[in-house]
Amino acid sequence: MSRILIEGGNPISGEVHIGGAKNAALPIMAASILCEEPITLSNIPYLNDIETMEKVLKALGAKTKRHPNGDFLLDCGSGIKEEAPYELVKAMRASFFVMGPLLSRLKRARIPLPGGCAIGVRPVNIHLKGFEALGATVSIEAGCAVAIAEKLRGTRVVLDFPSVGATENLMMAATLAEGTTTIENAAQEPEIMDLADFLNAMGGVVKGAGSPCIVIEGVKKLRGTSYRIIPDRIDGGTFMVLGALTGGPIIVDPCISSHQTGVIAKLREMGASIEMDGTKAVVRRTERLRPVEIKTLPFPGFPTDMQPQFMVAMCIANGASLITETVFENRFMHVAELVRMGASLTIRDRTVVINGVEKLIGAPVSASDLRAGAAMVLAGLAAEGNTEVGNVYHIDRGYEDLVGRLVRIGAQIKRVEGNNTQNDNHREVIYDRSRP
Repeated sequence: MSRILIEGGNPISGEVHIGGAKNAALPIMAASILCEEPITLSNIPYLNDIETMEKVLKALGAKTKRHPNGDFLLDCGSGIKEEAPYELVKAMRASFFVMGPLLSRLKRARIPLPGGCAIGVRPVNIHLKGFEALGATVSIEAGCAVAIAEKLRGTRVVLDFPSVGATENLMMAATLAEGTTTIENAAQEPEIMDLADFLNAMGGVVKGAGSPCIVIEGVKKLRGTSYRIIPDRIDGGTFMVLGALTGGPIIVDPCISSHQTGVIAKLREMGASIEMDGTKAVVRRTERLRPVEIKTLPFPGFPTDMQPQFMVAMCIANGASLITETVFENRFMHVAELVRMGASLTIRDRTVVINGVEKLIGAPVSASDLRAGAAMVLAGLAAEGNTEVGNVYHIDRGYEDLVGRLVRIGAQIKRVEGNNTQNDNHREVIYDRSRP
């Protein structure tokens, strides 16, 4: 019943801290299964998806602890089980990441077919074909993917598509395999490189991460380590778009510019100013945004996870923009919500034509998925009048303290728990503007 209430059109400026990358933390947490010694992870964000992965690991027999300083301890030393519970895996697709590590360590794994955001089919067959290539026998039994192997042997795997999840799952499975594994047409995302760095920190031998060809030399055992997660490029990119929408300046810190090449290029093409000062990106805009064309592609192309946020910016640009979505076939559910706010959009198959309007008007809208939810918040902040965003549990999966951080840079926004706005039976969540 949580909702976010926004009074739009107000000046927003200041510095925003970007925490650890959810999409790096989740596979790295799963990779801890490979090691029998304790692992300490830092810069782990406080998110619902992180909590779900922690529950999955505990259900498998891991011991976990969050220290007061934010460090996250994982101990998968003994008693690790081969089967993850359905009620957890169905809630988050990233739970499927535990299959590769379980298969590599136990030589068997039984994982329910996953759930997650309803933005596309995203079949796991590409993962399973890779496990088969490594020597596992794979089957689907009662809604579960089952993999068994006497031993995993290194081999050449050519992915049908540069899937991030499949690349990560196979990297983890191959780490303890016998011999050398080569993954071709591998995903190149920064989160892939972060997972490789983590595996290497434990004593693995992974080379070529960040390129289309990754080579893994199997080792017999991994050791415990401490590791810091990279900043979340999607969280950072969302606030960079906010700077372009509202004028800013908004300072995003930390920002790794090489992780944001597509976002920075398109924001500059739209007329926003982006200056890098060490780890800080300073984003501002003084004139009306210009229209652009965007086509989502695997990294280093434009990220699909930034498509909804950019669509909001295009809605108030001076002219007609185009977005073509090539990664997920069902990622335009936020279009109807933006139309409710006065946007002019037309869907043509996998392309949306956006005719820029002078302004958006606040309205009740709903978050259809994680990134669409963030886009609705951006739209509300840029719109004239009041906006209410429902289904904000989606936002909680990927944005840590989003409302609190916005309050601290001047946004007129609040989160309430309880019934609808026609009923006073609700509790407002109060945020400290002075908090860093």
